[in-house]
Amino acid sequence: MFEEKKIDQLLPGQYVIEIAQQSGSFTLSSSGHIKNTAVIKHLKNKGVESVLIDPSKTLSNEPKISAKKLLVEEVKQAKKIFNESKNIQRRVFADALSGTELDLTPVIEITNKSVDAIFNNPDSLACIVNIREKDEYLLEHSVSVAVYMAIFARYLGIEKPIVQELSIGAFLHDVGKIMVPDEILNKPGKLTDDEFTIMKTHANHSIEIIEKTPGVSKTSLEVAALHHEKINGYGYPNNISGSDITRYGRMIAICDIFDALTADRVYKEGFPHVKAFAILRELAQQNHLDVKLVDLFIKCAGVFPIGSLVELKSKKVAIVEQRNLNDPTKPKVKSFYSAKMNHYINTQEIDLQNSTDEIVKGVRAKDFDLDMNKIIEMLLMQG
Repeated sequence: MFEEKKIDQLLPGQYVIEIAQQSGSFTLSSSGHIKNTAVIKHLKNKGVESVLIDPSKTLSNEPKISAKKLLVEEVKQAKKIFNESKNIQRRVFADALSGTELDLTPVIEITNKSVDAIFNNPDSLACIVNIREKDEYLLEHSVSVAVYMAIFARYLGIEKPIVQELSIGAFLHDVGKIMVPDEILNKPGKLTDDEFTIMKTHANHSIEIIEKTPGVSKTSLEVAALHHEKINGYGYPNNISGSDITRYGRMIAICDIFDALTADRVYKEGFPHVKAFAILRELAQQNHLDVKLVDLFIKCAGVFPIGSLVELKSKKVAIVEQRNLNDPTKPKVKSFYSAKMNHYINTQEIDLQNSTDEIVKGVRAKDFDLDMNKIIEMLLMQG
């Protein structure tokens, strides 16, 4: 089956059948594979907006376009999508604060781009959400939850049109936080009871703002409305419990908490993924979260998710590049730093299935005074 790809989503190695949409009158001499990014740039300059591709003919192991090069291109594209998402999220918050009706069109466009990228390769965007700006938590949290929601939904086999609606709801789920006073929203310590009461109003604000937004589906609203409800009925804003919390509502609660646990903030460093998984399981045992869905989410993310950092028995720090479904504790990694000598080293790709080395623990970039953004940039350049 052919797929329509927007020109910004087109990647080297993909097989183009014909032009789908364009602003000019450019014609292809023949169908064929995209050889490199220069070809994509040429098409874009000619006014080509989208093309039809044949996914079954995508190159993955031919000499000129290797699987690794394709992955690098996908990660670069994912980073572009993530940054564009943040800019749109910034506008959403500004409109909500001013009382302006939200324009759903750019939200739909960017979440569709994210979903397309995730269906093409979920690992690329999963890697990018590990790059966090401490002072942009509010923006990046909403974008990241939308990404996790789409990855999780795809893993569960939910149809793509529904995944797109779920992603929109997740993208907008915290828009009401813009109404919460800054001193409460960004307070470093524990909130007082009165402050927490004010903080909880963000869920009501989100619902009100989304309800007034033309074009929002019931599914998108449902996702946003249920993200703080708990199975035991002690969530908010409506104390919904048990089977009254839909599957989608249970899913976003997990994605929301996981991202909050793992994200760095100005006043708090995030937990390593393994610690965050343990907390999710504990919350499930306390009947806050759905037990089965928590276990499925952990399987979806992987014990050591793509883009996370690990320390090896050899005292090397490595980034996880590829999962091993047969043994999740032995992924393919790329080492780049010596934890013993505290300096960068020549990178080495290690398949832990075929190595005497092994993972000792999951770590954070800040454990070694490293910048995750620079790590990703370095590895992309090497790719």
